[in-house]
Amino acid sequence: MMKTSLITTALLIAASSAAHAGGQAGTLGVGAEFDLNGLGGISATFDGGRFHTGLAVGFRDPDGPNNSDFDLFGRFYFHVASSAMADFGLGGAVALETIDDPLPANAGNRDTNVYLEPGFQIRVFLASNVALSFAGGITIGVAHDSTVAIDAQGLNGTAGVSYYFF
Repeated sequence: MMKTSLITTALLIAASSAAHAGGQAGTLGVGAEFDLNGLGGISATFDGGRFHTGLAVGFRDPDGPNNSDFDLFGRFYFHVASSAMADFGLGGAVALETIDDPLPANAGNRDTNVYLEPGFQIRVFLASNVALSFAGGITIGVAHDSTVAIDAQGLNGTAGVSYYFF
């Protein structure tokens, strides 16, 4: 009986593998993300195993005239550490922003800005296919808005949730 139990245990251990977070290679996640300034919208993420990449579309229209904001983000994070239920990635985003020109003399015109956003992202998996994500970094204007702001206004942070399809 002892011999049978040992063989059964050995077979179960050999057949099982480490649980993966939703970061299994080839999975696609869809969800929503919002950043510190209230900009938010839908997102899609492709997980390549050791990295993940994705797109996010955000929209914001606070009270008042000529202040709507539309952003498109492309992101890439390389996983420098991961466990069964979380991963930590370094990388960042390239963001394209179109925003109403705030000057009354330019009413109806839109500005287009391009930003580089180096940073990090932490994903925590609540289940094998549901992840909460938290990202942070700095924002560097590289086209039109050519400011390099490493202060409270130049810091960025994003929180999101994604559902991964296997």
